[in-house]
Amino acid sequence: MNSDVQIAGDPLAIPHLLPPVPAHPTTVAAFAGLARSIAADRDSWEPLVRYDATTRWYHRLRTGPGYEVWLLSWVPGQSTGAHDHGASSGLLTVLSGRLTERTGGTAPDTERVLSEGNQRVFAPGYVHDIANDSLEPAVSLHIYFPGLTDMPMHPTQHARPTEAVPAAEATPAAVEAWGPGNG
Repeated sequence: MNSDVQIAGDPLAIPHLLPPVPAHPTTVAAFAGLARSIAADRDSWEPLVRYDATTRWYHRLRTGPGYEVWLLSWVPGQSTGAHDHGASSGLLTVLSGRLTERTGGTAPDTERVLSEGNQRVFAPGYVHDIANDSLEPAVSLHIYFPGLTDMPMHPTQHARPTEAVPAAEATPAAVEAWGPGNG
């Protein structure tokens, strides 16, 4: 009886027929794997981390075709404010500490506490606020694909204009006069 190798030949003997191994990640799973491998190599990123009490600190670790990798630090109380990432998708990995992700809009906010090793993936247009609500500093890794070129800010439920129509006066005419373009 013949073996598969005798019938079809050894596929390793004809490497030109094998698909090439990509030099850079091209899928969400590959980007998540890249983030996990960077997270595991603490000696490569930990000496770079700085903490700034007045603004969030960030450092671009690397770029590749169609993506960027950023290292961010967070002192207690720092947050991004509600924002999206323009045309970029992203992957956030908590390297140390704890961060809170808030999502919402017109519905009540949803909060997720992200601890070391937790990852979040988001698509273009996804609005969230990342904050360090803990009493300890935190560090996170962010991969954007394609590279981040825009980060539009968004109003939040907690930051409504003071001149908003009070609920008692929210007649259809008052709401229409206020309108989405007036806030």
